[in-house]
Amino acid sequence: MKKEETAETANRPDNTAFTQQRLPAWQPMLSAGIVIPGFVLIGVAFIGIGVALFVTSKNIQVLERDYTGVEKNSPCFKCTNSDTTNCVCNLNFTLSKLFEGPVFFYYGLSNYYQNYRKYGVSRDDGQLSGDTDNFKTPSDSCAPYEYSQKKPIVPCGSIANSFFNDSFRLFQVINGNRKQVPFDGKGIAWWTDYNIKFHNPTKVNGSLQKAFAGTVKPPNWPRPAYELDPQDPANNGFLNQDFLVWMRAAALPDFRKLYRRITEGDYAKGLPAGNYTLDITYNYPVLSFDGRKKVVFSNVSWMGGKNQFLGIAYLVIGSLCVVMSLVMLIVYAKFKFPEDDS
Repeated sequence: MKKEETAETANRPDNTAFTQQRLPAWQPMLSAGIVIPGFVLIGVAFIGIGVALFVTSKNIQVLERDYTGVEKNSPCFKCTNSDTTNCVCNLNFTLSKLFEGPVFFYYGLSNYYQNYRKYGVSRDDGQLSGDTDNFKTPSDSCAPYEYSQKKPIVPCGSIANSFFNDSFRLFQVINGNRKQVPFDGKGIAWWTDYNIKFHNPTKVNGSLQKAFAGTVKPPNWPRPAYELDPQDPANNGFLNQDFLVWMRAAALPDFRKLYRRITEGDYAKGLPAGNYTLDITYNYPVLSFDGRKKVVFSNVSWMGGKNQFLGIAYLVIGSLCVVMSLVMLIVYAKFKFPEDDS
């Protein structure tokens, strides 16, 4: 009998407010005097934030130009012929006022489904992390871009093979002379991609090229991975900034990706008013899937890039809160019941 009492006592919860559920509790009384002013305050706050976001977004400058070349009067129409190689077209535009810096230069693609499942998984993360064992035996998910000429493709997969390869140079036209606008391509990729997710293989005798020995480049690439940037040896392999930007797949079929920043020299404060010419080395085909290509110049603010949706959303929610507070006030004033005196 004593053993049973001892066992029962041992299994009994401690006699504390927490274990015996005696903690003090507070339940708000949602009366009209609290709810209606609360809705008004929330509505006014949301409207204020929405106005600030909307005005800020309206002040962000954006310049977009399509260069697909579908129209016959387009300067890039001559480059749409599949038989034309090394084609360069010129896109001219004029700025009527200072395009405030820092200026971000993007390329955009439309009707391009990077979120398609088979396309998104067509890669070998082992290769991209620098594991040379995966160089010899690429993942099956890379099919049909696993092997070429009986040699493994590095990097393999559809995403890498479809790497965007148009290139751009911007010039300011001053008195008939062209002055090149310097582009800054450092740090345009996500920090996590550059420092954590992607790694180059260990160099062999100090050579990155030897680390790729026995492999071949993707079929659509003009150069192998270790020669992506001949001018900057540190910007080669899987740590090439443009490659990292491309490998982060977009969620929507119409997207834009950062190509360069304009932050240096005479253009640190932005692009002055005047005439400009953009030289485009036209390589990337999009007409086969009814795609479009464009370039985008944009600056940013404290809230990021141009996005009027966020400001409009705040304005709508704030207005609804104010309207609902008025409706509740009318209902309360008309149908309120006297308090029970008993």
